[in-house]
Amino acid sequence: MTATLAHVPWIKALETRAVMDALDQARDGASRFVGGCVRNGVLGLKADDIDIATQLTPPEVIAAVEAAGLKAFPTGIDHGTITVVADHKPFEITTLRRDVSTDGRRATVAFTTDWTEDAARRDFRLNALYADRDGVIFDPTGEGIADAKAGRIVFIGDAAQRLREDHLRILRFFRFSAWYGRGALDADGLAACAAQLESLADLSVERVWKELKKLVAAPDPRAALSAMTAAGIDPLVWPQASRLDRLHALINLEADAFLPGDGLQRIAAALPDAEAARALSAALKLANDERDRLVGAHTHGGRVVSFMSLLEVRRVLYRIGQEAFLDQVAMAWADDGREKTTPQWRALMALAQGWTRPTFPLTGAQVISAGVAPGPLVGEVMREVESWWIDADFISDPLSIAERLKAVVQGLT
Repeated sequence: MTATLAHVPWIKALETRAVMDALDQARDGASRFVGGCVRNGVLGLKADDIDIATQLTPPEVIAAVEAAGLKAFPTGIDHGTITVVADHKPFEITTLRRDVSTDGRRATVAFTTDWTEDAARRDFRLNALYADRDGVIFDPTGEGIADAKAGRIVFIGDAAQRLREDHLRILRFFRFSAWYGRGALDADGLAACAAQLESLADLSVERVWKELKKLVAAPDPRAALSAMTAAGIDPLVWPQASRLDRLHALINLEADAFLPGDGLQRIAAALPDAEAARALSAALKLANDERDRLVGAHTHGGRVVSFMSLLEVRRVLYRIGQEAFLDQVAMAWADDGREKTTPQWRALMALAQGWTRPTFPLTGAQVISAGVAPGPLVGEVMREVESWWIDADFISDPLSIAERLKAVVQGLT
């Protein structure tokens, strides 16, 4: 029986049909869906991106889609990739390729019309799947469909050679194992990764961070993370992660307590403190919002424990914010590891999720009107009054706040 994706929604979508119609007008049957969208179709999963491989050259692709009224952008033309937009949806169309030379970071390619050559340069057998416009699947390695269904992440051909071609495939092996693997990781793949660990140093830190984030965000990355640790990769990728025990405890907790997994929260759990969060952020060149998230998860506005009072919860929430509080609750719960405290931890999460941060009802202008000269002293007075206001459980009585302001100002003279 021929394997097919004819039932998959995206293959029937009007924008998909428009792109394939345009390519088939140039040469019928020269273009096929490829990679992740086909793999996910086999697994019954959603396809985030739709990639197309074609025997057409980049100029032929551009001419074909523009003749059909579609927009083409040469986003990776040196490697044969054109991005085509149909009804606001992007499609990456890449000419079939074979490697001429590789150095582990970059490849020089030549275009080909041979589907087997194109498949041979890809990483894993389950990623070397193609499907025509009607959904009929082509499996050049003969093992891609079976691997996808069995949860096997196996390199195409010689694993060591695949890694010499692209060092990032070491991390991709663990990432794909986390997302699509089942059972023990492929032994040959593991051995090849362990033998070439030093090549990780040649990768850009931005690419390392991108792979690490994706790996840790998998629904259940425990087996892949353990294998990565056993292979000795952690000190080479994120030496700041000295709390891998807590990372695993958090993932176990998510599974046992039905909590949604959060990749950045998991990464924060692997770090011991704010200093380590800053060091990791600098080493892997994280975006500011990602750095702030990791540091915030270790910023102390008060100790987070399961038996906090409502007032204590509100105080800490106000000082560090909802996101950091929820991260700290999750990490403390993972550290706690005691089933009897589950209701308390859940209650803390519910309190935080339903809390709205109050606005401090005092302005600099009011402080100046109370007799404080403009300048740094205004900020000092506001901070002192704010500290009292927090301890007073965010009192909203204007008279009480005015009296407190008056007392603070008088204390300055």
